[in-house]
Amino acid sequence: MSTLFPDTSHQMEDIQLKLIRRMPIWKKVAIVEGLNETVKTLAISGIKQRNPRATPEQIRRMLADQMLGAELARKVYDHAR
Repeated sequence: MSTLFPDTSHQMEDIQLKLIRRMPIWKKVAIVEGLNETVKTLAISGIKQRNPRATPEQIRRMLADQMLGAELARKVYDHAR
């Protein structure tokens, strides 16, 4: 069997997968939630670096464009007004 990640040995990957499979669902959800927050934080940081004069509202809209796509973000924001 091949490994999922080329930089990880087959044995270590087996251990990781076994641990993940045994993990309670609440723990998996918490990990995913943390990863999502990290991605959002990094995205906001990038938006602020590229747009240093943007207001918080503009940053939220740019984040929505980035995460939802421009069309869906437009529908959500235009509907909210």
